[in-house]
Amino acid sequence: MILWTAFMLGLAGSLHCAGMCGPLMLALPTNAKSASVLLLHRLTHHAGRLTIYGLLGLLLGLIGESLSLVGFQRWLSIAAGLSILLALALAPGRIWQFPVGGFLARLKGAFAGLLRRNNAISRFFLGGLNGLLPCGLVYVAGAGSLATGDRFTGVSYMLVFGLGTLPMLLAISLAGQRFAFKWTPLARRAVPVMIGAAGVMLVLRGMDLGIPYLSPTLAPDGSVICECH
Repeated sequence: MILWTAFMLGLAGSLHCAGMCGPLMLALPTNAKSASVLLLHRLTHHAGRLTIYGLLGLLLGLIGESLSLVGFQRWLSIAAGLSILLALALAPGRIWQFPVGGFLARLKGAFAGLLRRNNAISRFFLGGLNGLLPCGLVYVAGAGSLATGDRFTGVSYMLVFGLGTLPMLLAISLAGQRFAFKWTPLARRAVPVMIGAAGVMLVLRGMDLGIPYLSPTLAPDGSVICECH
């Protein structure tokens, strides 16, 4: 998977993030001495979130790398892509909804404690907890990270995905209540398209069609032979 797909998934998916994570962004403390300090506070928060994404990418990349060593990587890519497309077809409005009430309750307790502390460490870990929130978009990006079959590319894929979500979430957290959510319904149309595109690209990646950057020629271990032509 090439990294621009991760960025586009994050960028388009951030419309969904605005609705799901927007209230959390608005709950962040705003008692900074200046706009530059407030920006630093928000970047510390998102650094924690991106750290979690990077660790998730490392874990999934290692799993994909292990599978590629035994020749399963391309089939994993196809299976991941088909699973995404099947989930999207069967439950287009619920692909990011999971029965995790107990887990969310524990996260809410941790959120409340960190919000009260309001220091650099708590802001970083609050962002980390933000990265742990159940989200179908993160899982789709995780599938792409797994399909890379490489630990370093897996980390890069998740980090680039996170960077794609950053402009929207940063804008919400800086603008506060002034942020307008009236166009958020656009996410209901844009997000399924991006999820579907990611699923299709995962399938194409594993089909070994010899198309540079889209479905490159793969070695027996699943690694890309060449994407230079």
